Amino acid sequence: MGYIAFNEPFKKLINQGMILGRSSFVYKVKDENKFVSFGLRKEHKTQRLHADISNVVNDELNVGEFKKWRPEFADAEFVLEGGKYICGSEIEKMSKSKYNVQTPDELVEKYGADTLRCYEMFLGPLEQAKPWDVQGISGVNNFLKKLWRLFHQGESFTISKQEPTKENLKSLHQAIKKVTEDITRYSFNTVVSTLMIAVNELGSQKCNNKAILSDLVVLVSPFAPHIAEELWFLLGNSSSVTVASWPKFEAVHLIESDFEYPVSFNGKMRFKISLPVTMSKEEVEKALFEHEKTAHYLSGKDPKKVIVVPQRIINVVM
Repeated sequence: MGYIAFNEPFKKLINQGMILGRSSFVYKVKDENKFVSFGLRKEHKTQRLHADISNVVNDELNVGEFKKWRPEFADAEFVLEGGKYICGSEIEKMSKSKYNVQTPDELVEKYGADTLRCYEMFLGPLEQAKPWDVQGISGVNNFLKKLWRLFHQGESFTISKQEPTKENLKSLHQAIKKVTEDITRYSFNTVVSTLMIAVNELGSQKCNNKAILSDLVVLVSPFAPHIAEELWFLLGNSSSVTVASWPKFEAVHLIESDFEYPVSFNGKMRFKISLPVTMSKEEVEKALFEHEKTAHYLSGKDPKKVIVVPQRIINVVM
């Protein structure tokens, strides 16, 4: 999928000016070989010039590469903001004359084919037109790096066969449910978002459980097939991940056994208390008064009223 958008018909659309892209601009001081950063441009009489987007990352100009770009800029002076040269930007028709044409080969060389593939889907719904912009591609690349780190400690491939925790299973099955539903709707941008959330959660949980990560690799495989295939074989599989069974969603793992109540005194939240969801109002109130922090906020006084909304809030009226 990463290359479909960049085939010959796509190149024709570019030449006809029908594809939009993000242009970057530098600001040259009139009659001087000096460039001022975007936020300082109004302090000078400047001429706006297109800059090659390959020399710009997140609106920051690589000054060294820009100087090499054209001989007349080799000795140019640059007035920076906070140590950086910030470019202006604008959505325009993609054109070589505007230096805003992005080729897939450059991106694959820098970030890898999986990053480009995921980023194309992450940009937004397939049915909506959108300008090509690589401002967020580093975030997708970081997601894949985090995925890789779930399976490794440093350079060493490390997984465990211990029983997964409740949190591990919850994060995985939330992802299975959402990814499966969104794939059937061709909502690939939300699929990538869901996978990012799952990887972040499992990373925070320090999960390296083989069963959890095996299912995660299968979920990732349609979107980042190269890294998924490599991880699949590292997990000890002899056949391709493309023939693996799709993970089965089990709703039981999303059922909460406890609820974390926010406890307020006169409407102001003071602390939280985790209690079983099966508790009645009376049992919740009893557990509240047994909690060590409650006595501090009561300061020896009797409350006028205790309001308990099951699985919502506890409010103590003084």
